[in-house]
Amino acid sequence: MKWASEQPYGQIKRLSAEAGYYGGRINQWKLTESMGGGAIYDMGVYPINGLRYATGLEPLAVNEARHVTTRPKIFTEVDETTYFTLEFPGNITAQGATSFGHNWNKMHVDCDNGWYELSPFQSYSGIQGTTSDGQVLNKSIPNQQAKQMDDDALSIINDSKVIVPGAEGMKDIRIVEAIKKSAKSGQRVNI
Repeated sequence: MKWASEQPYGQIKRLSAEAGYYGGRINQWKLTESMGGGAIYDMGVYPINGLRYATGLEPLAVNEARHVTTRPKIFTEVDETTYFTLEFPGNITAQGATSFGHNWNKMHVDCDNGWYELSPFQSYSGIQGTTSDGQVLNKSIPNQQAKQMDDDALSIINDSKVIVPGAEGMKDIRIVEAIKKSAKSGQRVNI
């Protein structure tokens, strides 16, 4: 996130982020559309957040999106895998992917003067990465879920602001809905 503004490798040109896991359970809410199921709703926010935070920008449009399944007998209502392309200000293009059929956890950023990547880019225990000039980007992370839940509780008790306001979630959902609309129509969708 810090590099989005500092741009140590020059201006960002393109980036990609993918998050997913191989889900083998076949009798759960994640397979039911009316219950908010599907990879894009469950795991899609991770690559979307990664792309938003890495650029420090909000996407202008979903240039294209598509849903793919390798297990059509299981994924009858919702997406197993979704691929999408986001357009950001400054002519920045971002490829995203999310899945219940692939173990993915990577973000890559190409800039004018090099690149950097994280794999995993999101994890309960930490991130690992490297740069085009050989820097190592490994960082352990305290349990962020516990920190956020504690902060939410303290914000209610103390009537104070939360670390991550609901408006951030609404930004993600607008993007998720645009991705779904683009996948269904095959068209570019402005956000």
